[in-house]
Formats: sequence, C-alpha cells, structure tokens
Amino acid sequence: MSQELLNLAAAGSRKENPPSFRIGDTVKVHCRIVEGDKERIQMFSGTVIARRSGGISGTFTVRRIVNNEGVERTFPLHSPNVVDVEVVRNSQVRRAKLYYLRDRVGKATRLKEKRTLSKADRAAAEAQAQDDTPAEEPVPPQEDSDAETAATEPAEA
Repeated sequence: MSQELLNLAAAGSRKENPPSFRIGDTVKVHCRIVEGDKERIQMFSGTVIARRSGGISGTFTVRRIVNNEGVERTFPLHSPNVVDVEVVRNSQVRRAKLYYLRDRVGKATRLKEKRTLSKADRAAAEAQAQDDTPAEEPVPPQEDSDAETAATEPAEA
C-alpha cells in the first residue's frame, strides 16, 4: 500500500522526456533560480562526471573550473528547477564515473571528442544512398605498351 502511494506521488513530478546525455559530455544545464518574487534562468556548463539512475530520484553531477577552483553541482534529473540540459560536445570515455578528473589540472582534464555526423549530414548521406540514379561507370584503365611510349617520347641525343 505505501509503495503504491510513493509511486503515485513520484508520477506527478516525473518528466516525460528526461534529458538525453552521457558521462563525459560537456553540457549546459539551464537552472531556474528564484530570488524573492523574481525568477530567472541561469546556465551551469561543465562536464558530466557522474550519473546515478534511480527512477524519480536519479541525479547527475556536472564539474567545471571557475577561477582555478573546481566546482561540482549535482542536479536531480526530474527536478522542475532543471529546465533544460543542452549537450555541447560528446566525449569518448571508458568509465562510468569520472572522479579521476578531480585530481587533474589544466590540459590533463581534456577528454577525447566522439565525432558523429550532424543530423543534416546524416540526412544527406541517407538521401544519397537511396538515390536511384546509377553511379558513374568506371573508366577502364588504358593499356600502355612500350612501343607507344617510345614513339611519343622524344629521343635523347
């Protein structure tokens, strides 16, 4: 009975389309900030170093460097204060948690970028692959004989 009540309460605040990102991605998190009676959107950009899934209580941690000091913020995935998560750059990582970045400084914190085709490039490639026009026929190689090359080249004196 109590588990059913918890599920009902959680269903009300669960986002239908949670943001899609991976560990190592550089993201911009749009946060809703309330100051008195005013409300504004503030961005926090950095690298996702951890993600904890747990249904309604899932969180992710973003790290960035400000004034030579590491700053980490943990955001709930389904919080109404997290307006949007915009992926700026995808990185190729081989760990689930990137806590080792805490000990690194400067260029050592860089991650290898994962290169993918943009949506426009992918659509153009698919359209070209599905195009019904036949490809240009290959030109057969020309046969070079010694007699032809000797006749066309000037004789050396």
